[in-house]
Amino acid sequence: MQAPVSFKIRHQQFWLSPQRAIFWEQKRALIISDLHFGKTGHFRKAGIAVPQSIYQEDLQRLVTQIQYFQPDNLIIVGDFFHSAVNKEIEFFIRWRNSFPDLKFRLIKGNHDILERSWYQECEMELSEDQIEIGGFCFIHDISECEENPVNYYFSGHIHPGVRLNGMARQSLAFPCFYFRKDYAILPAFSRFTGLAMIEPETDEQVFAIVQDRVVQLQ
Repeated sequence: MQAPVSFKIRHQQFWLSPQRAIFWEQKRALIISDLHFGKTGHFRKAGIAVPQSIYQEDLQRLVTQIQYFQPDNLIIVGDFFHSAVNKEIEFFIRWRNSFPDLKFRLIKGNHDILERSWYQECEMELSEDQIEIGGFCFIHDISECEENPVNYYFSGHIHPGVRLNGMARQSLAFPCFYFRKDYAILPAFSRFTGLAMIEPETDEQVFAIVQDRVVQLQ
């Protein structure tokens, strides 16, 4: 796997991981979005044959990122879970106990519909709208934020992707990190999600995730 890629925002050091996460060095914080834990179980409960290995792989990738960066905080920019409680979410409770010193901070996304008591049981700090830390603000859906030129925003929700064209009119779509002047949109951490294609302007920066590599496109 490629090493994380250095990226600076307002004199702060961030590292872009090919595993769809960002590490904020000064705050020792790992930032992720749209894990949708429990989604495969939700589909199986509805009679759709989705292998549980997808969920296990996403969870293992998260473990790998925690072990690599050794963060003090895990900031989840919404949609950590996908729906109501199922066996996969019950398994997560046991998994959570493996990291007693790691602070989990979740900005509530549109899929985070569990009872507040459940998040408390998992020792997760839940915010209904956004979290602000030293001039940086974390919100699930950037379209719902109130403009504030002082803050730089990190968001998720749309699962951004870019399309790369090849020969003979062939093209492939890849998840990406999308940076604009005042905000960033993170790729969905889960690989069991769709993509919303973006068309960046010339002054925006995009890093595609291609075969476990972070590739700067512009």
